[in-house]
Amino acid sequence: MHICVLGAGVIGVTSAYRLLEAGHQVTLVDAEALPGSQTSLGNGAQLSFSYVAPLADPSVWTHWPEYLFSAASPLTLRPQMDPAQWRWLFKFLAACNTGRVRQTTIDLLRLAFFSREQLQQLTQVQQLDFQHRRAGKLVMYGDAKGLEGARKQIEFQALHGCQQEIIDAARCMQIEPALANAKRDWVGGVYTPSEEAGDCALFCRQLVEAMSQQPGFRFAHSQRIHKLEMRNGALTAVHAGQEQIAANTFVLALGAASAGFARHAGFSLPLYPLKGYSITVPLNDAATQAAAPQVSITDLSRKIVYARLGNRLRVAGRVELVGMDRSIPASAIDELKRGASELFPGCGDLSDSAGLSPWSGFRPATPSGVPLISASPVKNLYLNVGHGSLGWTLAHGSASLLAQLIAGGATSIDAAPFAFST
Repeated sequence: MHICVLGAGVIGVTSAYRLLEAGHQVTLVDAEALPGSQTSLGNGAQLSFSYVAPLADPSVWTHWPEYLFSAASPLTLRPQMDPAQWRWLFKFLAACNTGRVRQTTIDLLRLAFFSREQLQQLTQVQQLDFQHRRAGKLVMYGDAKGLEGARKQIEFQALHGCQQEIIDAARCMQIEPALANAKRDWVGGVYTPSEEAGDCALFCRQLVEAMSQQPGFRFAHSQRIHKLEMRNGALTAVHAGQEQIAANTFVLALGAASAGFARHAGFSLPLYPLKGYSITVPLNDAATQAAAPQVSITDLSRKIVYARLGNRLRVAGRVELVGMDRSIPASAIDELKRGASELFPGCGDLSDSAGLSPWSGFRPATPSGVPLISASPVKNLYLNVGHGSLGWTLAHGSASLLAQLIAGGATSIDAAPFAFST
């Protein structure tokens, strides 16, 4: 069967790989010249298989004024005359209750553990160098109340297979000595020794290169989709660039652009882009390399994550609901630079913003945080969308689940939580 995968971010690339592995002919279509050039390019780089807490949380209700009015808030909401934003927000707020959050956590953990297994299997078959490392992760807390809340969460997650522990500040410094120089006071953290990190864009490009060696695969790059052809409730072809691409089955993995594609196909997706930013700090000598962390770090109060990628440090943060505004304001980059200089002074030259590869990207999220991996209302169109900030983490399991659904047989995990519904 010929399957056309729409979108060459990490979700589309891994989907193409698993479908090619299953024996299908696969065409991967993307508007960019290189795979992984949009949201996958500068993401937080952490593979957080055990730390999947959804953005929708009961605490949102108490922080709502801060999100609306505080310039210092790590989560920013800019209300717009956009019905899609308001529909998403109402559903998001409805998901901010304890029962829904617990079920979401269970669903995401199952998919995340499956994803970890699938990544391990892939790296045994494909010899890829994407600076993949298992160094563990520390989520740092500056207040006792927050740490106590984390204790309840990890006790709940332990019931579902997570191995995490609450540790004090001194133990955090033992695990990651670079934190000892931080200009911050910590009460402790959550340590997950099994967590991983890797360069998502590099992974995408190397996997596409590996697939390109196989006769059943084609990467239709630099081809922006501008027209759909429908017949009898099915998608028969897409027009991308100067090309008309027909296929038996299509997979929608266009990230934040998936909602617009769905509208043209005659249905609605509950997606909204969560904008984020990153910088990548070069570690050019022994001193800066020693000052940077080896363990992945999350500064929870500021929603900034740090991940070591060889001799680079990825620093990423913020969640903004501002529509598809692609600008990169200096204030957002300055915030990340301040965070890096406070936590890891001496980790690199932060004065030249241009040399830090500033990036912004749109993480396509459902209101609950549970992605959609399923058939769609269009007969031959499947969905692999809505992973929010966990796209890199969940991509491998999502792709394998999708391939199993298309095959029509049994699935390795329960697919029901990820099904599309109107």
